Amino acid sequence: MKNLISILFKRKKFSRVWDFPGFLTWTFIFFGFLYVPIVILVIYSFNSSKFAMIWTGFSLRWYEKLLTNDDMQQAAFNSLYVAFVAAPCATAIATITALVIVRGGSFKSREFSNGLVTLPLMVPEIVTAVATLIFFAFIGINLGLINVMIAHTVFCIPFAYMPIKAALEAMDPTLEVAARDLYSDRKSTFRYVTFPLLMPGIISGFMLAFVISIDDFIITLMVAGGGSTTLPVYIYSMIKMGVTPEVNAISTLLLSFSIVLVSGYWIFSKKH
Repeated sequence: MKNLISILFKRKKFSRVWDFPGFLTWTFIFFGFLYVPIVILVIYSFNSSKFAMIWTGFSLRWYEKLLTNDDMQQAAFNSLYVAFVAAPCATAIATITALVIVRGGSFKSREFSNGLVTLPLMVPEIVTAVATLIFFAFIGINLGLINVMIAHTVFCIPFAYMPIKAALEAMDPTLEVAARDLYSDRKSTFRYVTFPLLMPGIISGFMLAFVISIDDFIITLMVAGGGSTTLPVYIYSMIKMGVTPEVNAISTLLLSFSIVLVSGYWIFSKKH
C-alpha cells in the first residue's frame, strides 16, 4: 500500500508551486501571523480609550496629542537628521566601493573585499553595536548625535552597497568602452554614461539606507548619549511604561513613512 501511494505521488506533476499540498494554507498562516498584528496596531491607534486594547470608539485624539508632545517631536527630528546625514554618506561610500570592486580591474582580493563589505549583514546587530560602543569609548569620542551618525553611516554601507553593486553588474560594460573609443576621457565617461545608468541603483541604495537608519534601535541605544534620543529609542522608553494608543499612533506614522519610502523605491526600480 505504501509503495502504491509512493508511486502515485511521484507520478503526480506539480506545475505550479501552490499545487503542493498545504502550500496555500501555510502561506495564509504565515502572512496572517506577519501582518495581522500590524493591522490591529493601526486600527487601535484610532481608539478613543486611554487603554491600548479596549476599543471605545473612533478618535484622532492620540494623533493630536503627538503634535503637542515636544519630546517626541525632538526625537523624530533627531531620527530624520541622523538619517539624512548617514544615508547620503553611506551611499557615496558604497558607490565608490562598488565601482572599485566591479570596475576596478582584476585583483586577487576582489572576493575578499566584497565579503568584507557585506560582512555586517551577517553579523548580529548587537555585536556591531557593542563593538561600536567599545570603539568610541576607547578613542574617547562622545559627540552626541555625531556618534549616532558615524555608527549609522558605517552600518548602512552594506545595505546601500548591494543594490548599487547589482545595478553596476547588470550594466553593459561595452557602453563605457564605446564612450572611450569615441575619445571620451574617464571623467566624461563616468559623468555621461556610467553615472546616469547607475542612478537607479544609487537611489535604491539611498532609500534602503535611509529606512535602515531611521528604523535602527539597537545601535542607537548603545551609542546615543544624552539629548540624542531618536524615535525608535523614545518609543521603547514609552513601551516600558505601558502600551498606550499614543504608542500605536506614533508606530503607525513610522510604519506609514517606511511604506512610502519602500513604495517609492519599488516604483522607481520598476520604471527603470
